[in-house]
Amino acid sequence: MKGNILLVEDEEALRTTLGDRLRHEGYVVDTAKDGEEGMEKLANSPVDLLILDVMLPYRSGFDLCRDVRQAGFATPILFLTARGELLDKVLGFKLGGDDYLTKPFHSTELMVRIEALLRRPSIQAGRGVHQIGALHIDISRKQVTRAGKPVYLSAREFQLLRYLIERPGRTVARTELLREVWGYDSSAYTKTVDVHVFSLRKKLEDDPSRPELIVTVKGVGYRFAGTREPT
Repeated sequence: MKGNILLVEDEEALRTTLGDRLRHEGYVVDTAKDGEEGMEKLANSPVDLLILDVMLPYRSGFDLCRDVRQAGFATPILFLTARGELLDKVLGFKLGGDDYLTKPFHSTELMVRIEALLRRPSIQAGRGVHQIGALHIDISRKQVTRAGKPVYLSAREFQLLRYLIERPGRTVARTELLREVWGYDSSAYTKTVDVHVFSLRKKLEDDPSRPELIVTVKGVGYRFAGTREPT
């Protein structure tokens, strides 16, 4: 469970090669060939890391980065581009990018940068094993099963679930979740939390439209209402 990555790259050969390398390293990878497709996929599925080429058709990587931030997503963004001028790098960071790697690049350096982005903030793994109805959650192994069947969560989904489980019955503000799970101090990215909660509900709740485990506290955030039994 190393993380879900969305790679937005219009060059098919690089998209295929890099996607295969990332999967070989244990990441779950989805790809998009342009900014429009990338934005659509990001809005419909939680992503732990967004890798953007800058020179994309229809909507540049810079434009996509700006739109992602304005839409309220806190997803870490790594620019991967041939545009290595200082002004381009400054613009990328000002628009909300987290890292910037110029082409050509060494794949080892790319992997190191990806690992660094995905482990921020550093969340120490707990040791508890929790049984919540049909759900079995092993914190140390980062494993979740439901009625004995594996539930596949992204790295960030698991971190979010763990944070809520360890604060049962307490209302946790979206801003707190952004700070503690994503490492963002800004309250502008609350949509990121909502998208991940929505995804967790689809995977964990009997009826996601009427959640009983992760309930919404209107105007504030979320509360974990499941009864846990640490073992």
